[in-house]
Amino acid sequence: MICKWTDDSRRFILEYFDAIHDSPSQIYHYALPFSPSNSWLRRCYSSELLQEVRVVKGLQAEWGTCSRTVTFDCTPQALTCWKDLVAVASDSNDIIILDLVTGTTTSVLSGHTACVRSLSFSSDGTLLVSGSHDQTAKLWDIQTGGVVKTFYGHSSWVHSVSISPDCTTIASGSNDETIRLWNTQTGECYCITNGHTSCVTSISFSPTNSQLLTSGSSDGTIQQWDTNGHQVRSAFKGEGFTFSLDGTCLVSWRRGVAVIQSSDSGVVLTRLHAPSKNLLCCCFSPDRKLVAGAVHRTIYVWNIINSDPHLIETFIGHTQHITSLAFSSSLISSSFDGSIKFWQMGLITADPLPTPPASAAIRSVSLHINSGIAISSDLAGVVRTWDITTGRCKASFQTPPYDFSQRDAQLVDGRLISVWHVPGKIHIWDTEKKSRLQTVDAPGEYWRLRISGDGTKIFLLGDQFVRAWSIWTGEVVGEAQFESEPPLGPPIVDGSKIWVHFKDSQTKGWDFGGPGPTPIPLSSTSPDRPRLDFFRSPKPEGTGVPRIWDRVTGKDLLRLPGRHAKFTKIQLDGHYIVAGYHSGELLILDFHQMISQ
Repeated sequence: MICKWTDDSRRFILEYFDAIHDSPSQIYHYALPFSPSNSWLRRCYSSELLQEVRVVKGLQAEWGTCSRTVTFDCTPQALTCWKDLVAVASDSNDIIILDLVTGTTTSVLSGHTACVRSLSFSSDGTLLVSGSHDQTAKLWDIQTGGVVKTFYGHSSWVHSVSISPDCTTIASGSNDETIRLWNTQTGECYCITNGHTSCVTSISFSPTNSQLLTSGSSDGTIQQWDTNGHQVRSAFKGEGFTFSLDGTCLVSWRRGVAVIQSSDSGVVLTRLHAPSKNLLCCCFSPDRKLVAGAVHRTIYVWNIINSDPHLIETFIGHTQHITSLAFSSSLISSSFDGSIKFWQMGLITADPLPTPPASAAIRSVSLHINSGIAISSDLAGVVRTWDITTGRCKASFQTPPYDFSQRDAQLVDGRLISVWHVPGKIHIWDTEKKSRLQTVDAPGEYWRLRISGDGTKIFLLGDQFVRAWSIWTGEVVGEAQFESEPPLGPPIVDGSKIWVHFKDSQTKGWDFGGPGPTPIPLSSTSPDRPRLDFFRSPKPEGTGVPRIWDRVTGKDLLRLPGRHAKFTKIQLDGHYIVAGYHSGELLILDFHQMISQ
């Protein structure tokens, strides 16, 4: 009993650390309601605390193998660890330092003027070197967060960096096909090597030998050098590599095979075969007993301590390609889906797949309380109706798929109508009959599409305007322009009214139901304005998790969970909220009692 309580409490705290840290009341409004249905804590407090939020669909039964997910407003490009620190390179030009245990941001290092692609800690953890698309490498003091040196000289992007174990030399590999060696004291480049015939994508000093350097390139070769730029070992095939912590072994990968060999002799110790040829990266565990490899969105872990290595773990949860892997006390991964995940080793089962397993990213959701259904539309063109009470899919319909199109689907006068926008056109379909109603000209770029709540119009939201078309005639019926920061989060549609929240914290609304082409501006204090706002934190260090804010009480009600990915759409209707995710997961909430308090 004590062990179960301790383990469950630890997982609970790690999973919901951000919300609890920001507001202890989130324990009751957010953490407990979204805990796995079989969680010991959830069962213990269910009769007292869980009446405010009811998860109809999207709640997993057990704690998964992912103990912590940290999401960003930027895309993590790479990560590296040293003891209790995790450094994350990002396309926001910043370097984000995280606490290894909680995953919280402890500092942000700013100074690069373009995407940061590579990071490497010094052996004592006091220094960090970074490489960037701004064609420079930088040396940072971790304690102060300041730049110690900036290294100029490459004529193209710096893809990889490494610092020698004695901290005297920095190596950088670039898109200009060269390797440069820099003196950390003077900042001068004392050696340039041109041994590759294409971009140098990975570079690393041996963890135990400051005179030995290994490089990998998109030319398909891996080479070893001394610090005078002399090749010390014949080139061998590989697309990337990494050393074990003790420096005795090296794992290189090419297509679907990872080759583990002795760092000194080059003798091949074993080969690991991934399920796919697209093996993106690999890393050793600190004790050199395990090797992890990323294939697309999935992580595989092999036990390599004997002559017959075998697969022991499969981690599923990322929804886009994984960019980097690192082992510390746990396995950490970064992905193009904007998240960092901390994985628990030794559990029996992997994270459950998103629901439904084969669903594409959800592009729109809607609720129809009177009919008792929710509707989702995904990138594959599949429109599904869901029973709000049971959370089960009632029916599914196929519409023409278009990648990255804006979509929506609603019940309009008892008919299931689907709309989607591709460049220059809005397509309107009778979903159940699989017949096209009409195609409307809509030139320009838009990033939000919604059918009005009264079913008469189609709203398209751009960076500087909202435009409306008649759903039946295809004619433009109104346009509202605004001069604000770009919209933040999805618009809220109520009948013929539309409300938009902006990055400068303003909320603006318009009523397109009046006569004439000019919609009526609505005051932000209008009694018709919906009580709730949905938005993501605009701060660079923010989690990116969507927040629900009650404008009447001025309180953050909760943050929607996103174990698999960021949300794509949120809508509300009466007591319920529905959220769709990139993973295809659908979450339906009933929390009327919360906002009525």
